[in-house]
Amino acid sequence: MDTSPHARATGARRRRTAVVLLALVAALAYAADQLTKLWVTSTMVEGERIPVLPPVLQWYYIRNSGAAFSIGEGVTWVFTIVMTVVSVGILVYARRVRALSWGVALGLVLGGALGNLTDRLFREPSFGMGHVVDFISLPNFAIFNLADSAVVCGVVLVCLLTLVGLSPDGSRQRREATPPENGQPGDSASGQTPGAGNA
Repeated sequence: MDTSPHARATGARRRRTAVVLLALVAALAYAADQLTKLWVTSTMVEGERIPVLPPVLQWYYIRNSGAAFSIGEGVTWVFTIVMTVVSVGILVYARRVRALSWGVALGLVLGGALGNLTDRLFREPSFGMGHVVDFISLPNFAIFNLADSAVVCGVVLVCLLTLVGLSPDGSRQRREATPPENGQPGDSASGQTPGAGNA
């Protein structure tokens, strides 16, 4: 591992850039979520439906006491705790992030979690038990909001980054070479057996 002053300075610069990107993405996701919820609550009444792209998309204003996509209604306090833990965990872990793609992924999760957490804390019926505003309705699917979408997109991106072996610190996890068949030695650099083409 390179510990020269130049390498340390480069690592610190990458970390700052990734953290700033994480914060910006989180702020944008949070603002978009809260502004759309403000628009819905100020222009629609609960239960109202507005066709947008029929029959694919409509606005349908409901107040959700469960988790994302109306799952787990009746245990609101559990999701309040979960969203709080997730948000704090990302904030604590952010200093280790150096990959921009991880900054985007964690920023989406953080912004979405904070968006719904705001509803839980400050909307009726009570502090910590507030109902989340949902309004995006698709055929044969749960009703959701932009915070839910941000969390899901962020989690999907985290899974993809993990699958391709990209760590939050920007390093790549190397896969161990597969032993060559028939006992023939393989090329350690390219993973090809002697005489294999480049096709």
